[in-house]
Amino acid sequence: MCRILCITDSNSCEYDLLQHIRVLAQSKLSGIVLREKHISEHEYYALAKKAVKICDFYGMPCILHSFVDVALQLDHRSIHLPLSILEKEHNRLGGFNIIGCSTHSVQQAQMAERLGSTYITYGHIFNTKCKQGLPPRGEKTIADILQAVNIPVYPLGGINEKNYKQVMQQGAEGFAVMSQLMGKSYGNILQILD
Repeated sequence: MCRILCITDSNSCEYDLLQHIRVLAQSKLSGIVLREKHISEHEYYALAKKAVKICDFYGMPCILHSFVDVALQLDHRSIHLPLSILEKEHNRLGGFNIIGCSTHSVQQAQMAERLGSTYITYGHIFNTKCKQGLPPRGEKTIADILQAVNIPVYPLGGINEKNYKQVMQQGAEGFAVMSQLMGKSYGNILQILD
């Protein structure tokens, strides 16, 4: 079975974000990471409160992103952090059930695991608009990450319904998607889970 983690981006979302989260929360996704790095902590708190309520209603894990204080204020124990924030905040995450971390190398993956991550993302695997100008790491590097850690790894970056099998063939149990799940072709990704 393939597991897919959604990462939000309201800047590229072709729908009202909360309405789209309601649609995605009714799917077979493994979780929704509320990654809205362009808004203030105060704005994020208001958005997260609504998103968590929607996801809870449908039984979809909602994973907050970057703002540890917001997660603590909402008493929500699922967070995804860049490695730099995880390094600073890991001592405050003792009561968290889900701790994700963004990684880009074997060394970062191992450090994230040592700091308490329960899963990591790793990328970017293929060319993507989000990382224009940066060469992709390629699907062959996924096996090295999988061998280096004992927690789930979600490769990301340019993965879609046409190339996801290349990722799965490397041993990944799933992958993460942002852009395609924010656009009109989101159904193509969800069909993978049917």
